[in-house]
Amino acid sequence: MLKNKKIVIGISGSIAAYKIPFLIRLLKKEGADIQVMMTPSATDFITPLTLSTLSDKPVIIDPFNPDTGEWNSHVDLGLWADLYLMAPLSANSMGKMAHGVADNFFLTAYLSAKCPVMYAPAMDRDMYLHPATQENIKMLQSYGNILIHPTEGELASGLCGEGRMEEPEGILNIIKSFFLSRSDFKGKTVLISAGPSYEAIDPVRFIGNHSSGKMGYSIAEEFAQRGARVILVSGPTNLDIRHPEIEKIGVFSAGEMFEHCMDIFPQCDIAVMTAAVADYTPEQVHERKIKKKDDHISLALRATRDILEAMGKAKKKEQFLVGFALETDNELAHAKSKLQKKNLDLIVMNSLNDPGAGFQHDTNQVTIIDRNANVYEYPQKSKREVAKDVLDKIKEALDK
Repeated sequence: MLKNKKIVIGISGSIAAYKIPFLIRLLKKEGADIQVMMTPSATDFITPLTLSTLSDKPVIIDPFNPDTGEWNSHVDLGLWADLYLMAPLSANSMGKMAHGVADNFFLTAYLSAKCPVMYAPAMDRDMYLHPATQENIKMLQSYGNILIHPTEGELASGLCGEGRMEEPEGILNIIKSFFLSRSDFKGKTVLISAGPSYEAIDPVRFIGNHSSGKMGYSIAEEFAQRGARVILVSGPTNLDIRHPEIEKIGVFSAGEMFEHCMDIFPQCDIAVMTAAVADYTPEQVHERKIKKKDDHISLALRATRDILEAMGKAKKKEQFLVGFALETDNELAHAKSKLQKKNLDLIVMNSLNDPGAGFQHDTNQVTIIDRNANVYEYPQKSKREVAKDVLDKIKEALDK
């Protein structure tokens, strides 16, 4: 499964570095091509000679190699790799990665990586549970990096608890599952809507909402990582796309989003509508800025066209349609009603009553409901982790 996969293993200063030779041997047996890089402090825990012997390549520690007189290019390494695995990842290196510090080759290579990045924290229990460490973990996840959760067990300090790096066999299985999942949606064309719509009142003002687009962009990235061709129709956001298989179409209003989505939908296998589209738009858009004259002003609004409802009516048997429902009361009942009314295959519900869920947050807490009214509840996670859960449910439904 890993034949000819190019994997960079980045080792930082942690006693768990002793596990990496075993991991390298497992990966090599699977056919992977391994390049090891280390922080200077990692060399205190394991020798570069051991790792270069097992990987069949010189270990990279510094940008300049005095033995060969050559420079190591972090840019070239970032383009070469199919996967970056940062293991073990110390609290110190994690903090630097989370905040963009690049004071050694290990960190400059991470910032240059074009491929997926996995990271396996390893540290003492209290360091791992410290709020700063937990925030750094969440921050790295929000960038799209993949957390290999540490396990509970005996630590180097003699304490028992969380912070122990996953065993080599477990990491191998995670890597194999990751590469297997990258073909989950190969050959599929996926339409995703994201962000808010802005409904113009005059050249200066508009009616909008607080949607950041983070959930939709996370789903788009996850689909692309798992082999799909993605067309992202996005309202105004400050977000960028990173994957070459994502085509972004920017729109402003609900009307523009309707036209583009309905034009694209017939050619798609899957559509996931995460956008927070305005239900109403001003009947009249003033050509000039409205001047303040009175204490009150009235705006006449008309309903916008319902994108999900139109898609549900146009949906073919082989197409799969997913909607999102952000609710504030009677959440489950409203989501189930929307699922049936709009002929959806799945609906993803979240509530503004849950702290850390909804607009602007890097996290979300969702409940997924399928066509058979089966309800799947999830704890609060990063939006990238939520995206994985949503795609897993879609894959599960398509495989039935």
